[in-house]
Amino acid sequence: MRAFVGLLLPDAALDALERVQEGLTVGRQVPAESMHLTLAFLDNQPEDALQTLHQLMAEISVPPLQLTFRGLDTFGGKLPRVLAAQVQKTRELTRLRDHVRSACRTAGIELSRERFRPHVTLARFSRHLEVSQVKKIARYLSAASEFRLECEADSFVLFQSTLAPEGARYDILAEYPLEG
Repeated sequence: MRAFVGLLLPDAALDALERVQEGLTVGRQVPAESMHLTLAFLDNQPEDALQTLHQLMAEISVPPLQLTFRGLDTFGGKLPRVLAAQVQKTRELTRLRDHVRSACRTAGIELSRERFRPHVTLARFSRHLEVSQVKKIARYLSAASEFRLECEADSFVLFQSTLAPEGARYDILAEYPLEG
């Protein structure tokens, strides 16, 4: 089963992120119900490994997290593939991610080594962007450069990810409160 672990965002934050998307005329916008902050991408895993991971993550005790969004950015180089709202990397957020990654290793799930760049994906772009589309994205980024948002995340989730032509669908397998 294709899965990942992510932070759920409160409704007020999702509403604010949807308002930020309004000015974007390029790409496929991520619907609010699919917005999250990824802590660990697990790829395809057997159900018994996910069950072990579920038991381990239920034991993680971390207080609710204050998230601070500071601006937007793209990923993918000269031809961007993703537009994202950047989240400030804090010691508390990194600590939760480290706990999740440790639980994954204990459950026998191998994770790729990657730099942690906390963000929430807002849109995805075609591999074949035209120059005019890249310029529109640049103008949009410039206009939205002052984007700021603060919110509190009070749970993290084990998601199942199902790929489809219209985009991935995320279903919650288990939710873990942040209280500690």
